[in-house]
Amino acid sequence: MDDMFDLAKFDEYKEDNRREVKAAEGGLPQSLWDTYSAMANTYGGVIICGVRERKDGTWFTTGMKNAEKLKKNLWDQANDQKKVSVNLLTESDIKVYEVDGDVILVIPVPMADRETKPVYINGDLFRGTFKRTNEGDYHCTEREVKAMIRDQATASPDMKVLEDEEISDFDAESVRAYRLRYEGRHANAAWTKLPDDRFLVQIGAASDKTKDGRIHPTAAGLLMFGQEYRITPQFPEYFLDYREKLNPDIRWTDRVQSQSGDFSGNVFDFFSMVYPKITADFKKPFMTEGAYRVEETPKHLAVREALANCLVNADYFQSWSVVIERYPDRIVMSNPGTIILGKKQMLRGGISEPRNKNLFKMFNLLGIGEHAGSGVPDIFDVWRTEGLEEPVVEEQFGVETPDRTTLILPLGKKEPDVSQLSQEKSQEKSRETKADEIANRREAVYELIRNTPGITTPALAKALAITDRKVRTVLEQLKQSGRIRFEGTGRGGRWIINE
Repeated sequence: MDDMFDLAKFDEYKEDNRREVKAAEGGLPQSLWDTYSAMANTYGGVIICGVRERKDGTWFTTGMKNAEKLKKNLWDQANDQKKVSVNLLTESDIKVYEVDGDVILVIPVPMADRETKPVYINGDLFRGTFKRTNEGDYHCTEREVKAMIRDQATASPDMKVLEDEEISDFDAESVRAYRLRYEGRHANAAWTKLPDDRFLVQIGAASDKTKDGRIHPTAAGLLMFGQEYRITPQFPEYFLDYREKLNPDIRWTDRVQSQSGDFSGNVFDFFSMVYPKITADFKKPFMTEGAYRVEETPKHLAVREALANCLVNADYFQSWSVVIERYPDRIVMSNPGTIILGKKQMLRGGISEPRNKNLFKMFNLLGIGEHAGSGVPDIFDVWRTEGLEEPVVEEQFGVETPDRTTLILPLGKKEPDVSQLSQEKSQEKSRETKADEIANRREAVYELIRNTPGITTPALAKALAITDRKVRTVLEQLKQSGRIRFEGTGRGGRWIINE
């Protein structure tokens, strides 16, 4: 809760998609549960009761006096399934504070996990489900509710067996190209010897667990290898679009889209065509592994991962397309559907939960994709190492448009930190000043010795207003450089200048 509400910052806060204030002067407001549902179905947040918002967005307390009664009423309703589908609140986290003599009730609402969503109110799944944007709470559409229900399942939507489809309708060239890449990576694997139908079963593109006992495509197989005109009856909103905009005077310098008729239109062929286009101008330093030249740098591989991630996490039932855009200064990848584990967990890494598990498996068998959930953090790390501006991940929740996830990969170098450069420059100047000071001190000692060969260390220190230790250091430097030597012993000795 600390990152969402800090009492010390009360006067600085304004409402946003993580914070909502409720006056609560007449008791627990009914709109509180709209906000509870909205926050639970989005990123979580905090509801503050006993507070109003001024026209300029700042907050003021309303003089609420019955916080404990309000808290009890809240807890009773939170545990009533007729009121709310699930109680995500923790009683110990609900706090009562005093602000300017008035009390406020602070209610942290966690983000629900995918198995719990949608969180809805009043026993009405389709009319009682909300989401939240910066503008506030809004009713989810039936489409959004169904998308959350699909994401609940352990078995992903692409595992569905399509018994009215035939694997003979797959694009033969797509299957052949996939097998060649697979065999290049798994030269001696047992699957390389299988006929196409059994191979497709093994990789998750088809299933033999069917009513008629025959092998039929899975939804993943149809998406990966099907012809576009056979994909769209099962996925009416299916559309893949690559737009290259390298010249501002031309609408598109290149375009690849699944309905063009120029290729199969399936996911595998789209990936195979678009990846080289996105990375065409990336530098390829000469590197070899054994007898083979390595054609891909970490930057290439990061973009490859990002493209595959976009395709395997798309919600192909949503009424929006996968759009990949290539600009001179950035790459933008957008797919329908939000992030199943949430943006925070995705950026943290460590857990992998693709929306389409069979699609993910098929890419992973080609060495594309990360099981450990490190794909996105690795992309950020590569960008950091390359000195590029940090990538941006955005989620758009549907009010007028469907839910959407966008990854922006800037291609421009990161601007240097001015304060750091200033500090480094100051340190360098300090080092130069110190070096000059030491050199001047060395020359001063040398001149004193030239004029007074019998001068002692204490006398040198007194003449230059420095310590004996510093004098001894300078004398040692002058001796090592061969400019002076000492003859004799103790006070009877003298310095000799080596001309």
